[in-house]
This record gives sequence, C-alpha cells and structure tokens, in this order.
Amino acid sequence: MIGRPMPARVRAAYRAEMRAARTAAAPEARWRHLERAHVISQPWPWPHTRNHVAMFASAVAQRDRREAFGQVIRIIVAAPGSALRRYPEGNTGRAAVALTQPMPIPADLAELLQNVPAARGRASR
Repeated sequence: MIGRPMPARVRAAYRAEMRAARTAAAPEARWRHLERAHVISQPWPWPHTRNHVAMFASAVAQRDRREAFGQVIRIIVAAPGSALRRYPEGNTGRAAVALTQPMPIPADLAELLQNVPAARGRASR
C-alpha cells in the first residue's frame, strides 16, 4: 500500500520466494514460488508490480505467449490495484486465472499476512 512499508517479516518472506523462483531449476517450481510471492505482494504496489515483471520474464523464457500477454496487462494494473486495495486476495497472478478472481490463501501465507492492516484487499467488481 502506498505510504505503508512492507513489514520486515513479510518482506523477508517475499524476498525468499522471489529468490527461490530465480534459482528454481524446474519451471513448475519457479511458477509456484512466483505465485506465492504474488499473494504476499498484492497489498504493496512496487513489489506487486515487480512480481508481475518476473512472471513476464518467466513466460518469455518459456515462450508462452498467452502468459506473457496476460502479464503485460497485469503489469499495467498491479500498482493501481494495490494502491486502491482493488485486488482479489489469494489470486496467484497467472494469466489462466481471471484478474478479479479471489482464491484461497495458503495457510502459511494467511498466517504471515494476518494482522497486517495493508493486507486486506477486496475483490474488484
């Protein structure tokens, strides 16, 4: 969220997921870490946008045109969506998932984001 820094423990988890995505050998593992980082980053415009840029790079590396195009759209809307708290909680950020579709948050991430005021979004309408 604009003006609210990501709490240190949340930032550490986000960075760990992004690092794991960069170092993952298998594409499936890379995407799993990027999806988890996406769920963590949604409330904060810059990390959320950076996550979609990483997803775009992964899609390009895999020559996945559909995913790459979907990520371009998401790069454009990530920061405004986060700033206005108009993001679907738990959404993994992939192109195969609707931009406005809320999804269950994994238990460990829900616990991490619990009691973080900025981490309460609402699904876009």
